[in-house]
Amino acid sequence: MKNPELIQHDPWLEPYKETIIRRMVKTLAREKELAGENTLRSFASGHLWFGLHRHENGWVMREWAPNASEIYMIGTFNGWQVQENFRFDKKEHGSWELLLREGAISHTDRYKLLIRWEGGEGERIPAWCDRVVQDPVTGAFDAQVWIPEKPYIWIHPAPDMSGFQPLIYEAHIGMATEEYRVGTYAEFREQVLPRVVQGGYNTLQLMAIQEHPYYGSFGYHVSSFFAASSRFGTPEELKELIDEAHGMGIAVIMDLVHSHAVKNEIEGLGRFDGDPAQFFHGDHRREHVAWDSLCFDYGKNEVSHFLLSNVHYWLTEYRFDGFRFDGVTSMLYYDHGLGKDFTSYDFYFDGGQDEDAITYLALANKMIREIRPDALSIAEDMSGYPGLAVPVVQGGIGFSYRLAMGTPDYWIKTIKERADELWNVSEIYHELTSKRADEKTIGYAESHDQALVGDKTIIFRLIDKEMYWHMNKGSENLRVDRGIALHKMIRLITAATAGNGYLNFMGNEFGHPEWIDFPREGNNWSYQYARRQWSLTENRDLRYHYLGDFDREMIHLIRKINLYSDTCRHVKTDQADLVIAFERQGLLFVFNFHPTRSFTDYGLAVNAGKYKTLLCTDQPDFGGFGRYDTGIVHRTSIERSFGLKQSLKLYLPSRTALVLRRQEISRVR
Repeated sequence: MKNPELIQHDPWLEPYKETIIRRMVKTLAREKELAGENTLRSFASGHLWFGLHRHENGWVMREWAPNASEIYMIGTFNGWQVQENFRFDKKEHGSWELLLREGAISHTDRYKLLIRWEGGEGERIPAWCDRVVQDPVTGAFDAQVWIPEKPYIWIHPAPDMSGFQPLIYEAHIGMATEEYRVGTYAEFREQVLPRVVQGGYNTLQLMAIQEHPYYGSFGYHVSSFFAASSRFGTPEELKELIDEAHGMGIAVIMDLVHSHAVKNEIEGLGRFDGDPAQFFHGDHRREHVAWDSLCFDYGKNEVSHFLLSNVHYWLTEYRFDGFRFDGVTSMLYYDHGLGKDFTSYDFYFDGGQDEDAITYLALANKMIREIRPDALSIAEDMSGYPGLAVPVVQGGIGFSYRLAMGTPDYWIKTIKERADELWNVSEIYHELTSKRADEKTIGYAESHDQALVGDKTIIFRLIDKEMYWHMNKGSENLRVDRGIALHKMIRLITAATAGNGYLNFMGNEFGHPEWIDFPREGNNWSYQYARRQWSLTENRDLRYHYLGDFDREMIHLIRKINLYSDTCRHVKTDQADLVIAFERQGLLFVFNFHPTRSFTDYGLAVNAGKYKTLLCTDQPDFGGFGRYDTGIVHRTSIERSFGLKQSLKLYLPSRTALVLRRQEISRVR
């Protein structure tokens, strides 16, 4: 067999050809085993069969529970009592079915399953249920019958994402309100969605959509995989949010958590039918050593059916435009990638990889393309696994993008460990532009991860406690000035060098202060840090709006010129001057990171022409000092030592970045 294209693009993978081909063959064989002659889409339709559905003569409910001996439906309709007319019948392959007459249950009724097995029994939330609610008094969770008389009617078509360059606004519904409580889908649609549109972002990434018992888990300890979290509102309100976003030309993707599941047994899948290994590994691999959660057995057909159906469900029932797959690193490796630096290709092919998980991810991506060819699938992977965002037929796993997860860590390390005058500009440029040529990447300076309690956002690392006292415009503070200048420069150079897309977490665009910490026992169940203080950027007496205004102009510029249609071309990195310059998509980006030195007539070797400034971080409108005249049109001049290039001489104020556009002229004097 000839080398897969993955190896053709990267000859350093040649020693691992046998493993790469074996994984390709295993994926094809697994698809054949699961779907037979049918499509993956038709195979992964469990949500249309299992769970609670209207039936021609009433209702039908089905669940998969091979270890169960008896199953009863209990709820508000029968006083939560075991009754024979709510007893399931056992079918083939571990499935159970209950037929109910019309009127036996009603919309909004709450219910659970009572499952019995040899040696025990327990109340359970159905695995396939699509609605779960929490009792405000007891805190207990119940499934809820949710089939309204008038189903949601979609108005707007999904945006066309062919040739799409994602500019992603990562958001959390609950913490999107400024009030000390959980926000709602409706409030987000009315109050935050317009901010996303005004900011120029074309993609909304929603976190914590799948139901999770503990709000403080940030949505990562999922219990009910098919249920949109009811703490934010109704299914129709989520659909209306997505529909309205589509009407505004915004794609909506969701954080999809298939990397693990909550341990809870009543609310979750932990011991659904009494068997700890029903959905999860039955040995030492069952529990995730770092996340206090359970690990799926991706090699089990029923588990693959469950998870693939889950992907299908969110794409079609809620019309999401794709996913950001959470915890991919944890899925890829038996040791979850913990404690490894992945400095050698050996780490990806040494037998420590979970090839069942690799196969599952490849099939999930293939099925996504079947359902929605232009849908986004983004991998959250820290390991740098080669081929993650390469098509399956070429030897990869098939994601459309991978997150450039090393970039935020690099910025944190630089800010923490190096004085400003010691920043290594060659290293910065290399870090930001070194990407696998055959894979698309999403770049970002920080996401929600960098804001979690115990960590700090970029702005808080730069300014720290001075943010509490000196963010008003009347206050003069050198640390605040430094922080505002570097915040803009870091975000601009990260966005400008990003591979094929860019991501920002809600509020970071305007330098939201402090950190994220959800209500928990350790903070006396406070919402102080589980909200977004939008009023900070709306208060024109404060400096926050400067950062938000700059971010808006930056994103609109990137979007207007389709920046990611081209690659970066190095112009200059000068360590003595701390200057970085590069070109991309007809624009010239120049960064002077020097904390104190400004340069007059700084020469850059560029193509002949006249250059007009489109963006300057030092503009007063963005909280700068106005040291650079953006109205000047710069003309190149001949300099013999530059060969075919000419010299563009610029004034570069300290801690300032410029974006210029070249226009050709017939003759340059």
